[in-house]
Amino acid sequence: MAKFELKLPKMGESVAEATITNWLKKVGESIEMDEAVLEIATDKVDSEVPSEVSGVLTEILFNVDDVVQVGQTIAIIETEGGHVSEPVLAPIKANEPAAAQQIEQQISSAKTDLNFVPDFTESDKFFSPLVKNIAAAEGISVAELNSINGTGKEGRITKNDILDFVANRANTPVEKASTQPVAQVQQPTPAKVDAPKAAPVSVNGGDEIVEMDRMRKLISGYMVASLQTSAHVQSFIEVDVTNMFKWREKVKTTFEKREGEKLTFTPLFMEVVARAIKDFPMINISVDGDYIIKKKNINLGMAAALPNGNLIVPVIKNADQLNLVGMAKAVNDLANRARTGKLKPDDTQGGTYTVTNVGTFGSVFGTPIINQPQVGILALGAIRKVPAVIETPEGDFIGIRQKMFLSHSYDHRVVDGALGGSFVKRVAEYLEAWDINREI
Repeated sequence: MAKFELKLPKMGESVAEATITNWLKKVGESIEMDEAVLEIATDKVDSEVPSEVSGVLTEILFNVDDVVQVGQTIAIIETEGGHVSEPVLAPIKANEPAAAQQIEQQISSAKTDLNFVPDFTESDKFFSPLVKNIAAAEGISVAELNSINGTGKEGRITKNDILDFVANRANTPVEKASTQPVAQVQQPTPAKVDAPKAAPVSVNGGDEIVEMDRMRKLISGYMVASLQTSAHVQSFIEVDVTNMFKWREKVKTTFEKREGEKLTFTPLFMEVVARAIKDFPMINISVDGDYIIKKKNINLGMAAALPNGNLIVPVIKNADQLNLVGMAKAVNDLANRARTGKLKPDDTQGGTYTVTNVGTFGSVFGTPIINQPQVGILALGAIRKVPAVIETPEGDFIGIRQKMFLSHSYDHRVVDGALGGSFVKRVAEYLEAWDINREI
């Protein structure tokens, strides 16, 4: 018999840790090679960890909700025979976690209130890096953090514990340290409201109480943190996309037969946005305290709605280097894997600018929230047939055109109106100048 150490595999260049969400196997159960042993979650993506050997699960080293670093041993599997091959995915090198975590913490600092710098070393409790990052982003003091009852191993505070605290915080009065005698504390206080967490989950008067799932809690925290971090400003512009619309109608069937891929509007927009970013590289930045980080690569996030109603933003890496065929393949691949829950953690990492298609749901325009630590996000409105004034050398006349609105939200800390407006105008200019005779 031999013992095999099942380690948390490397899940992407920028993913350093994951949270255990469910053990699919119990101690004593048999496991086949490539069979899923547990489920894990990073900030946005859920995935399974398969076994690399066949055997019996003899030890589980972490509980549900524990945060585990990449390369850590999470379970022991006993195998037949005296030799077990090394895992295919080797642990991270000694110098990699520190550098990766340092960069991630520097970037996530843009989410925090600049006037709030908590010193978690004042507590004698252990807090995971993820818990400390959330606490810093939400402005949670050390005293408040100490007051949270942890449900993790040895009473540690888990990600769900602190997210529940954040969700209930707005409706829960902060209790100050009391110097009153115990007898006074026990006196009847009819006006006191119990913490929401203690309220029974029930249907009352037709209202149903439904707890947010894990992803919705994360999205909620990210959206609030983004609004607290960035000074959101919007610019709107109406665009005539008649030529692009007609061109796609003309070539989409041929494109699909030749390439085996559907040609939606999304890759057309992504191609144009990447081109405009090259013209205005200061849109492709992030903020770290008082410093601006100019991104070398143009990695476009595309917001996608999931079947359960949640939102995820997979990323098209090096979008400016893709031709239309490559862009269509990348868009379709990420969209399909998002819908089927097959995205990898690295698929949602490294975005430098985001595009969201609010027109999918019929919206004419919107005011999207910036995807931190980026500084801009573009919302694509619905394409509509509208009467429009058409200018010609012979004079103006009214005609039917395909038009849409572009809504650009940007961070006014580092992007002024001139830059934010000029960028979205350039996107519009490229769309309106679409070559109706373009070859595919």
